[in-house]
Amino acid sequence: QVQLVESGGGLVQPGGSLRLSCAASGSFASINTMNWYRQGPGKQRELVASITGSGRTNYADSVKGRFTISRDNGKNTVYLQMNKLIAEDTAVYYCNTDIRIRPYDSGLRVYWGQGTQVTVSS
Repeated sequence: QVQLVESGGGLVQPGGSLRLSCAASGSFASINTMNWYRQGPGKQRELVASITGSGRTNYADSVKGRFTISRDNGKNTVYLQMNKLIAEDTAVYYCNTDIRIRPYDSGLRVYWGQGTQVTVSS
């Protein structure tokens, strides 16, 4: 059974920083792209940042220059460094990834973390 466990959320003042982590555990062959999504109050879930297995990154326009996604393949972990936080960044942040369970599987399975709350407020 594969699990994604997130940590690092909390309350921070505007202009502050937080670092989210998401670790994948269980039995699997490989992890493909790892993503961070968020869902703010009354809003739809949106893609914040993604990183491929080779390290190529992509960001939503709203977070470019403030957020940095990275991954440690040896630890099966993805990180989201969030700087210069603003009130609009308040949301539940979810980790998401595609995983190949067995080496010979042709398809990937999608997994989600449980979410971690980030609140930006003075």
